[in-house]
Amino acid sequence: MIAFLFVLFAAMPQAPAQSVPGPLPAAETSTPDAHVETQLERDTRQLASELRCPVCQGLSLQDSPSELSQEMRVIIREQLLAGRSVAEVKQYFVAKYGEWILLEPEPHGFNLTVYIAPVLLLLGGAAFLYFTARRWTRQQAASAAPPSD
Repeated sequence: MIAFLFVLFAAMPQAPAQSVPGPLPAAETSTPDAHVETQLERDTRQLASELRCPVCQGLSLQDSPSELSQEMRVIIREQLLAGRSVAEVKQYFVAKYGEWILLEPEPHGFNLTVYIAPVLLLLGGAAFLYFTARRWTRQQAASAAPPSD
C-alpha cells in the first residue's frame, strides 16, 4: 500500500518552478549598504534552510517552490531588515507553528530521543548479533564434539 502511494506520488507532475526571491541585482548592490544587503540575504537564506515548508513538509523554505514558502521567506527578510536577530525570527516561527517547523529539532527534552535512539538501536542490534552468534557457535561446537563414552 505504501509502495503504491509512493509510486503514485512520484508519478505526479511537478509544479512549475516559481521565481524565488534571490539576491538583489547588481545595480542595487552598488549602494553603501551593499555589505548589509548581502549579509541580510545570507541570513535569510540560512534561516529559510533551517525551517520546514508547511506545504511540502519534506523541504525547507529555501528549497520549496510553494507560494507559502515564498511568503514566509519575505517575512523572514522583513523581520531581519527590521532589526530582529536570527534567533528571534526563528522563535517567531516556532511560536506560530510549533517546533515541528524546525527541520532539526532542538536537542532538549523529548527531542533528545531523535538523537539518542539511533545510537541505542545500533548498540542494541550489535549486542543482539554478538550474543546470538556466540550462542549459535557454542551449540554447533557442542553438537560437533564426539560423545564421551
